[in-house]
Amino acid sequence: MFFVVAVSVLVAMHLYLWVRLVRDTTRTGRPRRALTGVLIALALLVLAANVLARVPGPDQWVAWPGYLWLGLAVYLVLALLVLEPIRFIARRRIARREKDSGAEETDEQAISRRLFLARTGAAVAGAASVGLVGYGAATALGPPDLLRVPVRLRRLDPALRGYRIAVVADIHLGPLLGRGHTERIVEMINAAEPDLVAMVGDLVDGTVAELGSAAAPLRDLVARDGAFFVTGNHEYFVDDTADWLRELQRLGMTPLRNENTVVRRGGAVLNLAGVNDLSGARRDDGPDLDRALDGLNPDAPTVLMAHQPVMVGQAAARGVDLQLSGHTHGGQMWPFHYVVEAVQPSLAGLSTVQDTQLYVTRGAGFWGPPVRVGARPDITILTLE
Repeated sequence: MFFVVAVSVLVAMHLYLWVRLVRDTTRTGRPRRALTGVLIALALLVLAANVLARVPGPDQWVAWPGYLWLGLAVYLVLALLVLEPIRFIARRRIARREKDSGAEETDEQAISRRLFLARTGAAVAGAASVGLVGYGAATALGPPDLLRVPVRLRRLDPALRGYRIAVVADIHLGPLLGRGHTERIVEMINAAEPDLVAMVGDLVDGTVAELGSAAAPLRDLVARDGAFFVTGNHEYFVDDTADWLRELQRLGMTPLRNENTVVRRGGAVLNLAGVNDLSGARRDDGPDLDRALDGLNPDAPTVLMAHQPVMVGQAAARGVDLQLSGHTHGGQMWPFHYVVEAVQPSLAGLSTVQDTQLYVTRGAGFWGPPVRVGARPDITILTLE
């Protein structure tokens, strides 16, 4: 069903682009046929990038142009839609001016006027879109921001003041992001010298066989109390979720699958729990908060790792002090921020739901187009106070 909807949207986008960028800007003839062919080829390239390109390697010649064109096509559609009222008003004013002057417009003059307006609009939309996508690609492919955020927790033992948790999510290893991406993230986390690493889902978009080497640098993560992982929705897009969890254990990470552990500093205690992503419910592997929080020290604060921020309502009902999440990408490409905000309680950063604090990272990678507009990638160091 998702594939059908996605293909329908892709076709609708390219039909609209054909009307505004090809039909309206050209006369009948060879140039129109050539541009039509180019647009069809670009649409097929997007499909090929999603179907053929699965991992870093030779298929990148399909993935890079396909996903970049998808990002550009999205902003071309948005820019042209914004220009529609201006285009309509301009045509009405020109027609009214000609009527008031009493001049009778020839067919050739009418065609030339329509071509001029259409080509001007296409040029403006193209310039704006190329500029936005260029900026967004540089942002997405550049190093994540390293954010340092203090968080106050009730009942935190003085021995744990200053405790640092590195929060990272949505790395999205796949056809566009490989081993080098992982190495940079590991280097940034290690340089921050955290006490604990919390990786809250969406590490991969492929199988262990395809992406195991890309994830291998995770074995070099250094944190006094270890690195922990919970599944995101993308871990359930592949058939070998359990294989990935075993691979991460082999690399030195600890998956928390509806379970918890305890961090100690002498007699001081911090509860750490993790739940499976909501997408796991389709495989009888969904979140179970009651199980994840069972047996915790009631006198110590509890930190919950849950990929999707929407879990915070259930966490608050159970007295969780702090939930760590990702999933939103901070919206990734404006104006889709507003869509994400409509379905999640927080887009990014620190917020409070009832008595539970929620921290949402914008993620260290991207999904789909290698473009981030208005949502820089980040790795966050939370310091407990």
